[in-house]
Amino acid sequence: MASQQAEKAAELQDPEIRAALDRHVREEGETIVKGGTGGTSLEAQERLAEGRSRTAESGKERAEKEGGVLIEPDEKQLQEAMKDIGRN
Repeated sequence: MASQQAEKAAELQDPEIRAALDRHVREEGETIVKGGTGGTSLEAQERLAEGRSRTAESGKERAEKEGGVLIEPDEKQLQEAMKDIGRN
């Protein structure tokens, strides 16, 4: 049986962007990660998104079709966080 691998979008691998996004989650209660509704930290939202995407289809079907799960930020929230840290 194929196992799914979670892969984070490039923006979510940058420590400075992660910190800004995590502040938005913790201070504003915003959903930053697509599929991460209900998570109270960036990491929690990533885990929720990974779990939800896995239950949408069988692990084998999704892994064969997509090669894994991509955890990605909401574009609007990402742009706000990047503005906060002075990146455009």
